Amino acid sequence: MAIRLSLEEDRVEETHEINVTPFIDVILVLLIIFMVAAPLSTVDVNVDLPASTAQPAPRPDKPLFLTLKTDLSLVLGDVPVKREDLGGTLDAAAQGDKDQRVFVRADRTVPYGEVMEVMNLLRTSGYLKIGLVGMEAAAAEGPSQAGPAPSTSELKPLGAAPPEPKP
Repeated sequence: MAIRLSLEEDRVEETHEINVTPFIDVILVLLIIFMVAAPLSTVDVNVDLPASTAQPAPRPDKPLFLTLKTDLSLVLGDVPVKREDLGGTLDAAAQGDKDQRVFVRADRTVPYGEVMEVMNLLRTSGYLKIGLVGMEAAAAEGPSQAGPAPSTSELKPLGAAPPEPKP
């Protein structure tokens, strides 16, 4: 009768290799998911954003209107302003109050990139509170769409309350 006292010969050696097959499977599945989802996340729709049905917000006593005209010139209130002088002119009009909201309005035919450039000019001048002005939906649907531009008193900032009637 023989007895073995050493068990070292029966031990299975451990392999220290990583099985990458499941890892590759997961990566390929994720690749397929992203290849399907990526084209769905892009939007190729033409957008016309002329009017809003937002509830009007209260109008300030002395609003600062910055107008971007069709010839891409700027007008602050009723005063024409050069782009390089915008910061100083705004400081004078707002009396140095950088927290005052500046309402930006632009003609419908002005490219969106130009409006963004004006907003960037305002940001670099320190004016971070910017409101966009648009026609209300009811006014925009009227027959006078091709007529002259409305005056400042007819325009309302998006989200601005109607002016209170004067007694």
